[in-house]
This record gives sequence, C-alpha cells and structure tokens, in this order.
Amino acid sequence: MKIIKTIFYLQALLIISTTSCAQNKTKKTKETNKVMNIVNNDSLSTAVFGAGCFWCVEAVFQQVNGITKIESGYSNGDVKNPTYREVCDGRTGHAEVCKIWFDSNIVSYETLLSIFWQTHDPTTLNQQGNDRGTQYRSAIFYNSESQKLAAEKYKIDLDQSGAFSNPIVTEIAAVNNYFPAEDYHQNYYNQNSQQSYCQYVIAPKLEKFKKVFGDKFSKK
Repeated sequence: MKIIKTIFYLQALLIISTTSCAQNKTKKTKETNKVMNIVNNDSLSTAVFGAGCFWCVEAVFQQVNGITKIESGYSNGDVKNPTYREVCDGRTGHAEVCKIWFDSNIVSYETLLSIFWQTHDPTTLNQQGNDRGTQYRSAIFYNSESQKLAAEKYKIDLDQSGAFSNPIVTEIAAVNNYFPAEDYHQNYYNQNSQQSYCQYVIAPKLEKFKKVFGDKFSKK
C-alpha cells in the first residue's frame, strides 16, 4: 500500500520555520502566474489544499508532474472576496489554500494527498512553524464524494500507523467560498526566490521534496 511505503519519510519532512509569511512584505506586480496558468483540458480534476502559507504549498506542487495550473486563494470563510490583510487578521475565517488542476491520467488524487501530508506538519492546530492563525490551518477541501472518502481514509490510516507522535488535526470539508488571492501572490516563489521567507522556509521544503520523491513525481 502506498501509505506504508511513504510513512518512513514523514517525520523527516516536518519543517520548523524561522520566519513568518504574514510578516514578509510583498511587492505588488501586474504579472500573474506565468507558470501553469493554462487549463485546456476539460477532463482535468481540481484539488484544494491548505498547509500553512500558500506560497509554500504552491512552490511544492509546482514540482509535480501532471499538474497544469495552481492558483493561490482563500477558502471556507464567511466573507466574500476577502483581502490578504483581512485573512491575515483572522477576520474572515478563510484558510490560505492552493487550488490545483491536475491530470488524473498522470498523477492521482491519492498521490497528491501523499505529497500534501508529507510536506507539512498536520498535527499542529492553526500553525505551521512561525505562521500562526486559523488562516494557516491544515485543510483538505474536497469537491467530490470520492475525494472526501479518499482523504478521510488516508487520515485514519496515517493516525493508526503511528506515523506522527500526535493526532492529525487536518480539517476535511467541502470546498466553500473559495476566492483567488491577489495577483502578487501567484507564482510567488518563482518571482521572489531571493526574499528571506523564500530562502529560509520555502527553499528547504523544496529540497526535502526533491530528496524524498526524486524523479518519481517531479516534472522532467
């Protein structure tokens, strides 16, 4: 089973962040996501994951073969069209997420779940490293019954396996009130790789992803 094969690596992938996403100044740009911003296949599926700062989630999943588009956004809150500042202040209930378009003929939803759970700490409530608040909660927002069942089963199996010393607190819920984030958040790491948060938090995540998965799921 895929879960058993990947459990060995889980603990090694938990990262203690040294800077905060919300504390870093962002530079607005008119450029939108130039990487994976074309969806021309009606058969593509979508997944929505929250695993801390969406800059990190985007950068990791950009490495995965079979993903054609990634959009950073806000999901499952109570306010329409929230701003980044409103979300960071915890006023909207939204989580920072990435909406991922993927070709299931190339990469399965179960594989995306494996990558999701192996590239953040799903046992810390409303926190990833120094990024704290409900907007940074670990979350899987499904858009079909099959995604719901797959996520719930994977979560139960991981908890029962003892892969983590603490219970998994990942929220699993239907996607609701999703809104794209501002343009300057899109393709963030590729456009701001020298920025301190990118260097100290995102870059180590990418290195760990490459060491664990190698060429198995990475783009050629």
